[in-house]
Amino acid sequence: MLNESRELLACLNTRVIACASDDPAQQVLLLENRQRQPGALLCAIPFLRPRDVLTSKAGQSGDEKQLALQEAITEHYQQCYQLACQKRDELGLPLPIIATGHLTTIGATASESVREIYIGTLDAFPAQAFPPADYIALGHIHRPQRVTQSEHIRYSGSPIPLSFDELNSEKSICLVSFAPDTPPQIDILPIPVTQPMQLIKGSLSDIEQQLSVFQNYQGDKPVWLDIELSTQDYLSDMQKRVQAMTENLPVEVLLLRRTREQRMQTITQQDKETLDELSVYDVFERRLATETAMEEGRQQRVRTLFTQVINELENSEPAQ
Repeated sequence: MLNESRELLACLNTRVIACASDDPAQQVLLLENRQRQPGALLCAIPFLRPRDVLTSKAGQSGDEKQLALQEAITEHYQQCYQLACQKRDELGLPLPIIATGHLTTIGATASESVREIYIGTLDAFPAQAFPPADYIALGHIHRPQRVTQSEHIRYSGSPIPLSFDELNSEKSICLVSFAPDTPPQIDILPIPVTQPMQLIKGSLSDIEQQLSVFQNYQGDKPVWLDIELSTQDYLSDMQKRVQAMTENLPVEVLLLRRTREQRMQTITQQDKETLDELSVYDVFERRLATETAMEEGRQQRVRTLFTQVINELENSEPAQ
C-alpha cells in the first residue's frame, strides 16, 4: 500500500521506503539542509520482514531461527551503513550518518498498545548489533526512551498516547543537532497535551468517588476515561451502573473493564465450571456481559428476543 503512493509522494519531497530493497543502495538517502546543501546521510531501514532478509530453512529449531533472523537484520544494517560511509567518502564531506529502524530492542519498555512484530522468532534486537551510526532513530515502541543508556539510540515514541497506560510518560520529539567530530546534541521537545485522558481504578464506590472530582471540571474537551473495576462480584449491569455515574459529567468512557487480576480469576473460575452447572440463561448472561460497549436498551431487547426463542423451543412439539 505504501509503495503505491511512492511516486506521488516523491513529488512532495517525501521518500517512501516501505520494505527492504534488493539493492541496499536504494535505502541510502542524501538529506539536504535548509540551504539545499548536503546535510546528512540516511540509512532508511523500515520494518524488516523475515522473508525480506532471510531464506527459511527446513529443520531449524526455534533458537536457530531466532539467531538467523538476528544475523540477517544485523547484516542488512551493516550493508546500508557501509554504503553510507562510501557515499560520504565520495562526497568528501563530514556528513553525519543516521539510521532508522522499526523493531523492539533488548531493554525497551513497551506499553499495552505495542504489538509483538516478530512472533515466535525474535524477541528483541540487541543494541550492540547496530552499526556505529551517529544517530539511530527507532520506531515501534510508544514510550520515548534511550536504548541501553545510549544517548544516540532512541525511541522518540508516539506523539499521542495510544493506550491509557502511556499517560504517565510525557510525549516528546527529539531535536538532534550535528557538528563535525562531536557527539550529536539531543534536545527533548515536549508535545502539548491536546486531549485530556485519565485511568480510574477501584471498586464501584471508589470509582464513584473519583468521578465526583469531574463535577468542577472546566476544560474545553470532555475527559476520556479508562475505568478498571475491581470487585469479586459478578455484575451483569456493570455498564449500566457506570453509565449512570457519568451521565451528567464532562467525561467519555472509552474503555470499561475489570482489572487484569479479576479477569484472570473470572477465567479460572469459569474454566472449572461445566455446562451442567449453568442454565442456558446463565451462559447467555455471561456472554452478554462481555459486550461492555452495548447500550442497556439494546441489551434488554436482546434478552427479550433470547427469552422468546427459548420459550418457543421449550413449547414446540418434538420432531416425529
